[in-house]
Amino acid sequence: MTRPSESSPGPAPDRPPSVDRLARSLADIGLPHPLLVDAARTAVAEAVAADEPASALIRARELAEATARALLSDVVNATGVLLHTNLGRAPWSPSSGDDRRYTTLEFDLASGSRGSRQDRAPALLARACGAEAAMVVNNCASAVLLVLAALAAGRGVVVSRGEMVEIGGGFRIPNVMAQSGARLVEVGTTNRTRIGDFSAAIAADPDVALTLSVHQSNYRIEGFTESASVAELAALDVPVVADIGSGLLDAACPWLADGPPGWLADEPAARQTLEAGAALVTFSGDKLLGGPQAGIIAGRADLIAACAAHPLARALRPGSLVLQSLQNLALAYLTRDGWAIPFWRMATEPVSDLRARAGRIAANLTPDLVADTVAVPGGGTLPGVEIPSVGLVLAGDRVAELRAGSPPVVARVTDHSTVLDLRTVHPDDDDVIAAALAGLTPDAAPVQATADRTPSSDRR
Repeated sequence: MTRPSESSPGPAPDRPPSVDRLARSLADIGLPHPLLVDAARTAVAEAVAADEPASALIRARELAEATARALLSDVVNATGVLLHTNLGRAPWSPSSGDDRRYTTLEFDLASGSRGSRQDRAPALLARACGAEAAMVVNNCASAVLLVLAALAAGRGVVVSRGEMVEIGGGFRIPNVMAQSGARLVEVGTTNRTRIGDFSAAIAADPDVALTLSVHQSNYRIEGFTESASVAELAALDVPVVADIGSGLLDAACPWLADGPPGWLADEPAARQTLEAGAALVTFSGDKLLGGPQAGIIAGRADLIAACAAHPLARALRPGSLVLQSLQNLALAYLTRDGWAIPFWRMATEPVSDLRARAGRIAANLTPDLVADTVAVPGGGTLPGVEIPSVGLVLAGDRVAELRAGSPPVVARVTDHSTVLDLRTVHPDDDDVIAAALAGLTPDAAPVQATADRTPSSDRR
């Protein structure tokens, strides 16, 4: 048998192509060459094992395309869940400045000496919520961990049994407290904890450092209930730390022209919690605050300084991209420009505007696609809250086809129908929705416009 020459147009029919040649044939996918080599090598190995040499070509492309689609990428969120944890929660894309330049992350321009990364965005956030000072860490669980470690390590922290919450991923308040070195002091019962339970625990244990109030952000207890307010706890002899979770800065929502929407009723806010007497509040940056993933600690300057001086503060600190993002966000709040914050723009868009957008999308398809829907805040905030919305509804489950598009459109299935809720879709992406619907296989008959059930809210 003669060996094929180097100029041969292809491999011998009884062998798969070489890994290198196969990898180079995948260059149009746009991945770095080492990743294409990985796909080619796997495909060749599978082809040899199955004794099907020709399958390597198809299999390598499948593997490379799957790798490309698995990368972090943009999607259109048509689920109706505003703070969708799996889709990155708040849709905030900050301007990080000119990428030719550095930033004054830890540099004082006036003195030319080293500064603190906690001097800028945190100070603006403190101003926005009426706190003496603030600092930023990488998420709200970190904020609680740092506060407990800095202010109560080896000492007692009193918590109601009704506030022993578990947040997404199985992280529980008792576990966070144990890692901090603080000692958990449980009081009350699941449904009823009185202020007297707290005062009795403090009187019985002279080494109590804090009381901790934890917002039940991802569930509700109703019926025969009682709880101690922050104002009541503040009258006791130890500081109150309130984990409000969601990141609502001010219950008055001065950044919205029409004031707070009705669905925000009873949601704790940083400004009002501090005014009620909390020494510190902790909250998330990527929930109702509407920014990047971060944890904010705000309140008394001396307690913030103690947290900043703790060794964990360095381990939990955010980088320049997060701080730049939070600075831009805080400036929008202080300017009272809620329309500049995508979460608030989407959450408060009038239903009439959504219906008009839906009508324009459906105009070249069928008007029967337009339906009333309901959106939810999501992200473990405001459980049970529904926000009236409008979307497009198709018969059957078409979500896999929509996800396969470019860019992918993520929708939801309700009552055997596919719902694309426009409250979570930016108006600039309406053409993407229209193209995605037009590109579906033709067996999707529209259903009549009916009220939609609430989408599943993702966990905290």
